[in-house]
Amino acid sequence: MVSFGGLARKIFGSSNDRRVKSYRPRVEAIGALEDEMQALSDEALRGKTEEFRQKLANGASLDDLLVPAFAVVREAARRTLGLRPFDVQLIGGMVLHEGAIAEMKTGEGKTLVATLPVYLNALAGKGVHVVTVNDYLARRDAEWMGKVYGFLGLTTGVIVHGLSDEERRAAYACDITYATNNELGFDYLRDNMKYERAQMVQRGHNFAIVDEVDSILIDEARTPLIISGPLDDRSELYNTIDTFILKLDESDYEVDEKQRTATFTEEGTEKVEQMLREANLFKGESLYDVENVAIVHHLNNALKAHKLFQRDKDYIVRNGEIVIIDEFTGRMMPGRRYSEGLHQALEAKEHVRIQPENQTLASITFQNYFRMYDKLAGMTGTAATEAEEFSNIYGLDVVEIPTNLPVQRIDEDDEVYRTAEEKYRAIVKEIKEARAKGQPILVGTTSIEKSEYLAERLRKEGIKDFEVLNARHHEREAFIVAQAGKPGAITIATNMAGRGTDIQLGGNPDMRIQEELGDMPPGPEREAKEKAIREDVKKLKEQAIAAGGLYVLATERHESRRIDNQLRGRSGRQGDPGRSKFFLSLQDDLMRIFGSDRMDGMLQKLGLKEDEAIVHPWINKALEKAQKKVEARNFDIRKNLLKFDDVMNDQRKVVFEQRLALMDGENLSETVAEMRQDVIDDLVDRHIPEKAYPEQWDVAGLKEGVRHYLNLDLPIEEWAQEEGIDEEDIRTRITEAANKAAADRAERFGPDIMAYVEKSILLQTLDHLWREHLVNLDHLRSVIGFRGYAQRDPLNEYKSEAFELFQAMLGNLRQEVTRHLMRVELVREAAEAPPPQTPATMRPQHVDASTGQDEFADGDTMTLIRADNRIVPAEERDPNDPSTWGKVGRNEPCPCGSGKKYKHCHGAFV
Repeated sequence: MVSFGGLARKIFGSSNDRRVKSYRPRVEAIGALEDEMQALSDEALRGKTEEFRQKLANGASLDDLLVPAFAVVREAARRTLGLRPFDVQLIGGMVLHEGAIAEMKTGEGKTLVATLPVYLNALAGKGVHVVTVNDYLARRDAEWMGKVYGFLGLTTGVIVHGLSDEERRAAYACDITYATNNELGFDYLRDNMKYERAQMVQRGHNFAIVDEVDSILIDEARTPLIISGPLDDRSELYNTIDTFILKLDESDYEVDEKQRTATFTEEGTEKVEQMLREANLFKGESLYDVENVAIVHHLNNALKAHKLFQRDKDYIVRNGEIVIIDEFTGRMMPGRRYSEGLHQALEAKEHVRIQPENQTLASITFQNYFRMYDKLAGMTGTAATEAEEFSNIYGLDVVEIPTNLPVQRIDEDDEVYRTAEEKYRAIVKEIKEARAKGQPILVGTTSIEKSEYLAERLRKEGIKDFEVLNARHHEREAFIVAQAGKPGAITIATNMAGRGTDIQLGGNPDMRIQEELGDMPPGPEREAKEKAIREDVKKLKEQAIAAGGLYVLATERHESRRIDNQLRGRSGRQGDPGRSKFFLSLQDDLMRIFGSDRMDGMLQKLGLKEDEAIVHPWINKALEKAQKKVEARNFDIRKNLLKFDDVMNDQRKVVFEQRLALMDGENLSETVAEMRQDVIDDLVDRHIPEKAYPEQWDVAGLKEGVRHYLNLDLPIEEWAQEEGIDEEDIRTRITEAANKAAADRAERFGPDIMAYVEKSILLQTLDHLWREHLVNLDHLRSVIGFRGYAQRDPLNEYKSEAFELFQAMLGNLRQEVTRHLMRVELVREAAEAPPPQTPATMRPQHVDASTGQDEFADGDTMTLIRADNRIVPAEERDPNDPSTWGKVGRNEPCPCGSGKKYKHCHGAFV
């Protein structure tokens, strides 16, 4: 029986079909301009850019220009790249221009699709950002598609690791900027730690197209971007606590794999308390007394490190360092670190050098960063399963774009075995059969450990000519993927998400030419060899097609359907034949966590023999339900994180806007005077109760407050004894004295120096207090969940307490700025000192609040300012580059060579 909804879809098509159909008239209009565009000379085609810009200046909208602009790009791509966008690619471009997500299958040319809306939107001159998942793709795409933009007279920049501020500024100033999501976010945070507008690198957030949008806005969005500075070394404590965990029995702790938690039992707690007493680390009566909060935190991390994190699955040890493995891509992430002491616990577990912890200086989530763009769009091969999240959090619709040629891949039902051993026997047998008929095989695994286990089994079976693509070998990644479509090729991969290189049947001729001919100079000999390689690839492709195309053989289901779909989507590109099948066992993680015991009993009762598999569409449906549960749970985690981050985000906006206003302000004396008046009003209100008699005043407290904050010694006791005096008289006298002292100081230093001093102290004090505020919010966030036990909503509690902390921070700002400015003394020459430097030795991080993962940057790029707290020998200091000076004593001669003391020159106000 067909439901009414199903019947309506058959008659009218789905809402997606109707939306795709609505683009057809414009596709035909673009097609109608093709002959006209082909008739234009290169110069005339390039001239269209200026013509469009003129129309925009005269009041036309970007939508008005869509048809001719897309026609121009189609022709420019044909001339520069030899690629002519298909009609379905034009539709993808329109979806992106409208600020939605285009779901396009692997191999449908997403990189080229982006050029259409990018060109159109770049005409407005406000900058367009194309966001990629890694530096390699950012460079590749900028260079490749930059040919189209350059031909049409637009500039292209690229932002990758290790660029200077000048290079970044130049790249952001281009019409089109290719960048990774991490670099964009960190540049935004760093910009908001600069002291002059001219030092900032970004120029606004107009339009962004996010490639692999599901990876960036969903998988990576669980981890806020953080810029942090180091805390004190506590490696001895980590090593001591690590030894405790090794002495525990299984009855001392409980592990919940589903929730990724490990906790001590009562017996375990008592045992740990005893060990802490013996090590003189225990305070108070109980482990959970407030004095032991830090110790409990370290104990929990050590237990997690030993019981939840597996070597060669979650991380590997390389060159004496713990290197995290990305659970989604199976890649190594050098420099990424787990947060809040978890990485140090793993270092203690593996007995490698323990790096110091870090304190947060600035942070933002990807959700809040990307929601700053006036218009946001994305593209990927797999977004439909997460459509609800894209809509709820980013306001983005997902539109499935039809393939240029029909998909011919056959997706077979899963084969489920009772044990992992039976499953692997079946996989090896299947690989042998496919290889025998010359079919290329891509084997998907979920961890390095499993990929290497399977590789070892193949070797024992006498199969040695295969490639293993996992975190240990990803340096050869692009070449391995490019040749994975050769007849009979076997490629074992941890995960194929966002690899950036398509698997072409027969192999990739360009990659082969690059690999085999290398630096051979151009000439007849090279041309002949290139031609031979292309002919060979053509023949190999025919053989691979005859054998059935690429066979995607998955050894396990992933927690997310989307990752499974990404793996499947590697086969059957551009209408090629192909097939996919998942081999599962009841011992797989997903099956085990979601109750395979019942199913095992049932299969035994049904008389399932060894090496027999159960194959049925119902099994697929049951597994999809389990995956949906995990996806829903992960969505809830991200949604909850975002709700908490939104509270901080509102405050972040206020602080960052305030910083910009202060940087742009030529004269801040009015702001400073208002702050001073607020401090005076607060002092008077605090020490003189309303309508109170002078004998009830706290005269001593007021006098001390005036001395502390205003640096004034006023005869307040005498004033209080005068006849008829009231609090307004006291307020007026203090204000007059403070204003006179400030005016005298301003006159002494001159307006320029005073304006500089005011701006410097305002910005530095704001930054210092904001960092302290972030630490306070972190601590508040870590304990607020316990309010739920008292039937109070943790989020509402967090909102109200975070607001109170923010108000207190603003009060402290007024007091600290006033206190510094009423005391500052400096010599006249200090006016030429440079603006305050960004705090020393900071590094970007990317922390996952649900798993504790911290992921970013390697050594040299993590240091934003190379000035640090080391003592640098005089001969190594460059007088023109303060970042090479290290720590300079206040009374040392200034390294710049001015002859003045450091505190009177570059060290003034710092």
